[in-house]
Amino acid sequence: MAASFKPTDESSHALLNDQDFDSIISDAKFTADTRTEFYDPCLTSRRNALVGVACSTIFSCSCIIGGIVTLANHGVLGVTDISAMNTDYNLVSLQGEILALALNLIVTLCTESIGLIHARGWYNPNGTLFNGISAVLLIISYSSASIIVCLDSGYGDVAMAIAGIPLLILGVALLLQVMIALSAIRAVKILTWSSSPFDLTAALVHHTQLTHATSRCMCCVSDLDTDGGPVKPLEIQPSAWHAHPSIRKVIISLWVIVAACAGWAALVTYISHRPSDYGFIPMTPHTWSFLPNLSSSSIWYSMPGVNLEVWILLFVNIAVVQGPLTLGLHCSELIANVIRDERQWRCATGRKGLRTAMNPVKTIFTHPICLVLFVAKPFLHWMFGLSFQISNNIFNEELGMSVVGMNTAQIWNLCIALFIFACLFTFVALCRPRGPQPAAYGHLQTLANLVDEWYPVMWWGHKEDGISYCHAGTSDHPLPDVKMDCIYAGSGVESLAPLL
Repeated sequence: MAASFKPTDESSHALLNDQDFDSIISDAKFTADTRTEFYDPCLTSRRNALVGVACSTIFSCSCIIGGIVTLANHGVLGVTDISAMNTDYNLVSLQGEILALALNLIVTLCTESIGLIHARGWYNPNGTLFNGISAVLLIISYSSASIIVCLDSGYGDVAMAIAGIPLLILGVALLLQVMIALSAIRAVKILTWSSSPFDLTAALVHHTQLTHATSRCMCCVSDLDTDGGPVKPLEIQPSAWHAHPSIRKVIISLWVIVAACAGWAALVTYISHRPSDYGFIPMTPHTWSFLPNLSSSSIWYSMPGVNLEVWILLFVNIAVVQGPLTLGLHCSELIANVIRDERQWRCATGRKGLRTAMNPVKTIFTHPICLVLFVAKPFLHWMFGLSFQISNNIFNEELGMSVVGMNTAQIWNLCIALFIFACLFTFVALCRPRGPQPAAYGHLQTLANLVDEWYPVMWWGHKEDGISYCHAGTSDHPLPDVKMDCIYAGSGVESLAPLL
């Protein structure tokens, strides 16, 4: 999900904190003295990003090689067994589901690592065109991971197998994302690799890409449409839901996905109870389970076509259903990022102050909402794989016929998990921060207005008493609390129109 930002437009509503696609670049001539940089270029994050991209490249190339070897040995419909034959179907099936979950986790790690490198502009590697391509590649990556692992049956025994075509497509999709990411490094000059909005803002202010508005020291991000000027502090700040339309769009999209999943589950439940020549298994309390088994309630249909046609139809089927889930989870990063950035900003009134540096890996584990999203991505995709299963009739490492199965109980399980996920993100988006410190939610222009002095560790609070107006800002030492009954404007602003 891309966000645009015009540094010269104070009324811009862009939230520049979506770290999967956006990067701060500068094409203008620098007028500041670069020897006095007060922001962190964060070369450690650059190194971490390149290491992640390198690991993703190795994994994608391994998938491509494995897919090519399978195709060369067994043809387009071929698979490669990765376990010995076993008569225990349930045990092999469980091992296959564990492998599928691990594969989804690896895909998440690769796509998140690739997302650390990004750029801006329509024709740039993270412009409108390439954002669309990246979204398609992201859907293909997770769709491929859902049908790579299959079961190979032969004379009453079963074994885990890896399908060649999906493995090859997964490798190509990840490698193309790596190429887009690497081209971003060459396409633009990146001022800072930091994922911290404070380092980004400091870099833009230093290179005159953002300007500090002196009269908006008490204006939050939701005041961008107003003229600003002297205001009294608020006891409770606006929520993220009211801060930006993009947050509302993501929340609404999540609930649309939940409603669609519920409708899908209801439809499958209805069809499973209808008389059919296929002998569908109806939904009952006895057939409810977390993992599908031979007695699970389900409906299914055969996939027509031969050779490559079968794989094309399989990919289209799973991508159409899984695509909204993939994009919904990806766009949820916007909510997680703005909540993370706001919580970090509010540390400026705490005892330890605000540390502008941010480790993108550490933040996943230190911020609960980021950890929830990181775990939810592979887990929900895995749950989708349990709900929408591709049963490949494989005999002696060759695909004979493909059947698309929809497991009723697992679809309801997925719907419940999505409902909990949507409730959690809706709750955090509607929460209103308490205290007079203006809410910024990672918005760069708002931070540029609120921070008048930049330090690696800084505090926000009351700074000056004026004749007509007071001034709030930042310092390298703790500041007193703002005065709730006073009117605040920028330092030296004394001749503004009276507050109505």
